[in-house]
Formats: sequence, C-alpha cells, structure tokens
Amino acid sequence: MLSKHEKELLVTIWDRMSVRAEDIGSEALTRMFTCYPKTKTYFAHLDISPRSAHLLSHGKRIVLAIAEGARNINTLATTLAPLSTLHAYQLRIHPTNFKLLSHCLLVTLASHMSDDFTPIAHAALDKFLSAFAAVLAEKYR
Repeated sequence: MLSKHEKELLVTIWDRMSVRAEDIGSEALTRMFTCYPKTKTYFAHLDISPRSAHLLSHGKRIVLAIAEGARNINTLATTLAPLSTLHAYQLRIHPTNFKLLSHCLLVTLASHMSDDFTPIAHAALDKFLSAFAAVLAEKYR
C-alpha cells in the first residue's frame, strides 16, 4: 500500500509534527467537534473548549500515538492493538469517528505544513491515516 519512500516521508512528517503535538491534536479535535457535533458525545466529561487543558492533553496523546504508528508502520496492527481494544471495549467509540478525525487531522496538517504539504505528502498521509483508522476499528468486527 505505502511505498518505501512514502513510509520514510511519513516518519519525517510525524517527527516534525510531534514537536507541535498539542497544537495539532487539539486543533484537529476542535475541527472535528465543529464539523461533526455528534462526536462531542464521547467527551461529555471533559472541557472541550478550544485550547482547553483537556483538549491539549488528549490531542497530544493522539498525535504521539499516530507518530508512533508511523515509526512502526510495518507492525501497525500490533502497535495499535492496545488502543484498538481500549476504544472498542472500554470507551466504545463508534469506528466512524476514527475516519472523521483522520480527515480533520489531514486538514489540520495541511494548514500547519504549508508548502511541505505536497501532493505526495498528501497521498501518503491520507493512505496512512486510513490504515490507522482501519486498524483502530478492527476490534469492532
């Protein structure tokens, strides 16, 4: 699915974006809550106002987990197994939300990467985020 060059590009992108994990993650979550208000249901116990401590913290965890997935892309299912189990059995997050967040992350990355968001980077990120969402949704089947 991903070429060797795309895999290397993904690691580079996520390593660079990890430095701004709080900003990127919270912005993507805010974008998701704005565009898809039903996704707020799973966060009723948190302050999800833009740039809140909860949103910054959770956004950072998301971005760092994605960066870890990019570094271990050849073993993505194994790397994400604990997260998949957590989201399926404990948090009971509907798997469609992973796709929605992936789209919001892609838009957020485009705004943060500016000229580095090339068509090749866009395609690689889109493929990777789709695979990431699919692996997270595996436990639902």
